[in-house]
Amino acid sequence: MVEGKIRKVSGPLVVADGMREANLFDVVHVGANRLIGEIIEMHGDRASIQVYEETAGLGRGDQVVSAGAPLSVELGPGLLTNIFDGIQRPLETMHAKYGANLIRGIDEPALDREKLWHFTPAKVFGEEVNPGDIYGTVQENDVILHKIMVPPNKQGKIVELKEGNFHVTDRIGRLKLPDGTMEDITLMQKWPVRVARPYRQKLPPVDPMITGQRPIDALFPIAKGGTACVPGPFGSGKTVVQHQLAKWSDVDLVVYIGCGERGNEMTDVLREFPELQDPRTGKSLMQRTVLIANTSDMPVAAREASIYTGITIAEYFRDMGYSVAVIADSTSRWAEALREMSGRLEEMPGEEGYPAYLTSRLAQFYERAGKVICLGEGEREGALSAIGAVSPQGGDISEPVTQATLRIVKVFWGLDSSLAYRRHFPAINWLTSYSLYRDRLESWFTENVSKDWTTFTGRALRVLQEEADLQEIVKLVGMDALSAEDRLKLDVAQSIREDFLQQNAFTETDSYTSLGKQCAMLHLIFHYADEGKRAIESGADIEEICNLAVHEEIGRAKSVPESEYAEAFAKIEREITSEADRLIKSAREDQ
Repeated sequence: MVEGKIRKVSGPLVVADGMREANLFDVVHVGANRLIGEIIEMHGDRASIQVYEETAGLGRGDQVVSAGAPLSVELGPGLLTNIFDGIQRPLETMHAKYGANLIRGIDEPALDREKLWHFTPAKVFGEEVNPGDIYGTVQENDVILHKIMVPPNKQGKIVELKEGNFHVTDRIGRLKLPDGTMEDITLMQKWPVRVARPYRQKLPPVDPMITGQRPIDALFPIAKGGTACVPGPFGSGKTVVQHQLAKWSDVDLVVYIGCGERGNEMTDVLREFPELQDPRTGKSLMQRTVLIANTSDMPVAAREASIYTGITIAEYFRDMGYSVAVIADSTSRWAEALREMSGRLEEMPGEEGYPAYLTSRLAQFYERAGKVICLGEGEREGALSAIGAVSPQGGDISEPVTQATLRIVKVFWGLDSSLAYRRHFPAINWLTSYSLYRDRLESWFTENVSKDWTTFTGRALRVLQEEADLQEIVKLVGMDALSAEDRLKLDVAQSIREDFLQQNAFTETDSYTSLGKQCAMLHLIFHYADEGKRAIESGADIEEICNLAVHEEIGRAKSVPESEYAEAFAKIEREITSEADRLIKSAREDQ
């Protein structure tokens, strides 16, 4: 145990002398209340400590004690459905014990020590085990089978393994290590949050993470194991987009990190998720969700730790072979916490006051995502997808956090305040957004959805780009200067924007759209475009084409339930053809 004395207190930063024997990133307990902190800088015997709680009342000469271990998370049964703060203290447990306001110095264990879990062994006496091998399983809830694994830094021979009901800290067996020493096996393991959990091999991401959000799946898809950022100004819908991803993405588990979020937004999450029905299982969405709630009024230092806590928990479930999505809202507030601590450490500031290591810290977070072959026997595959919201001040995406993020991630969903003001949600700007996974995922969509998928989505992007170019001409010389074909392009682009890209998160039929329905909707729009072009070539008037009654049917197509869309869309398609034939016949008679 290393003991030191406080020399200086500056907000969440405490400087202590007499800490020569301590290590960088060790957890320490500060003052009489034993406030939790972490050593972030060492100079000789002087340690700079970021304290994860309010430091009011601390003074020069107060005691600082090192725990001799880095900041770590507890990994085991009981993580799911739980709500933790940035350093993995269980908020519901603390609320039940201490009331609505957090008391300084509370150090509650993350996992419930009283609850019993039924463990079923998958190994036998005398069997050799290596890092990542599965000792056995615990049915954590109706949705997730929790696999109890050999820690990544352990291996040996099993000399005892029992079936039965155990607490997370009970001994369920014993492991004989290669050096002959014995170690107890429990349902729980610990892992330092700033160290990525190892894996056997990283794989290229070739499967899409299906979200049910049309602008994302069709135009700017993300792969399982991929990275994405959602930058946008205040009020552009970042949080709703992330809530939709958490609710509808086809992943096994979701880790939602509210990093510096407003308290009322986290309250919405805490209230909504338990009541939402998971479309995959029919159970509560919380059964496959872990929430990290670190609101903007909580200590700034804990905000910096929260995204590491979240991604370490996600890596643990990835190592079981699950597909996990980490959703961080927002990395801008995490970067602001970095900037504040950097300023108190008197480090040389970089652009806009952010520390020079901002980009490398962001990269360390996003690079922990990926599709991997996990440690352990067999070819167990897991995927971890990382999606971070960015809140640039004033919506200026040229600021350092957004630019540093864009150099790292492969998907950019740029939210546009002008679209949000026009009530176009999700307000993803189709002209500035991009996905570098489109080409890689093309073969999957072709094989599993439709051979026309890539043709339709590529054509939609092309039409939207052509519309932007034509709108410049319209501003200069007016709509009448355009040819009939160009007028039709604008009409089709408007249909793509309003009938396909706009999606209502609050209606049952439109909140989620399957890939099959998305493809069918694009087919309808482009069938109208092709039939309209055929009518123009036969002499039909463009005004009559644009005012066809079937236009309204195309607009209402997104409200057709999933179970009925095939029949309804086929009827609309026949109507489009019939209307076009009528116009062509009328034009020929006039000639």
